[in-house]
Amino acid sequence: MDLNRATVLVTGGAGFLGRHVLTALTRRGASQIVAPRKKDYDLVQAGTATRLIAAVRPDVIVHLAARVGGIGANRENPGAFFYDNLMMGVQLIEAARRAAVPKIVTVGTICAYPKVTQVPFREDDLWSGYPEETNAPYGLAKKMLLVQGQAYRQQYGMNAVHLLPVNLYGPGDNFDPASSHVIPALIRKFQEAVDGGHDVVEVWGTGAASREFLYVEDAADAIVRATEHYDQPEPLNVGAGFEITIRELAALIARHVGFTGALRWDTTKPDGQPRRCLDTSRAARLLGFRANTSLDEGLERTVAWYRAHCLSVSET
Repeated sequence: MDLNRATVLVTGGAGFLGRHVLTALTRRGASQIVAPRKKDYDLVQAGTATRLIAAVRPDVIVHLAARVGGIGANRENPGAFFYDNLMMGVQLIEAARRAAVPKIVTVGTICAYPKVTQVPFREDDLWSGYPEETNAPYGLAKKMLLVQGQAYRQQYGMNAVHLLPVNLYGPGDNFDPASSHVIPALIRKFQEAVDGGHDVVEVWGTGAASREFLYVEDAADAIVRATEHYDQPEPLNVGAGFEITIRELAALIARHVGFTGALRWDTTKPDGQPRRCLDTSRAARLLGFRANTSLDEGLERTVAWYRAHCLSVSET
């Protein structure tokens, strides 16, 4: 895929990951990028994907649009998370097939892996069990895009590829306490505790679960590499190749924010999947991709962004 000549359609381009993917595409020479807004093209609605593709006539689609959130949001909205994510992807892939779009890149989720998976997660383990219950509807909806892409490749010769990123974080993340993921949620909690002079912060779960985190700019780099160079039917893990417990993560974020008080663990709240850590060797071998940003460096940048953007807005 020659990005210098291609028309690239990016769904979800205004989102957290999407904005960084647009920047990465531009840096790689893409000049014909279309990133429609939901208000103009709501992909959940029937017929919208067909109308969008007819208007853009893309050479490649990068599908990032998704309805996402943390454990709490997933528990409260399982039906909406399933339906919206499934309908966006299924209708877009079908419309792309009908229009003979040369390539589509769908971005899935680590939530598609079984609840208990041997660490590190290998792409071949994807079908060895049922996902963790709190986010299974979301994970399964995204997983069906892999199935659809592989089926369409087999029957229609469609070049559909599927990526499986781990938990992302970084500047521009969602810091809304009702829907944010763990890193932005903790950054906000600790910062509000510091600003309010509080000496205790409550954290969900036991702290024993582990997660792997990938800085959003590194994720964007991997997606653009796959758009250019990856054309195989097998899914591809995109991660940093390490794990950290939530308890260790909370202590690290507290240090970056400057919170020196105590943590109170609310064990009535779920931990989610017990462990998460990807085998990233396939991406290294086929894309030459390895994460470049350490968790320490990424957290420092994310905290700085939050203070510069979110705090200044709330103060005005």
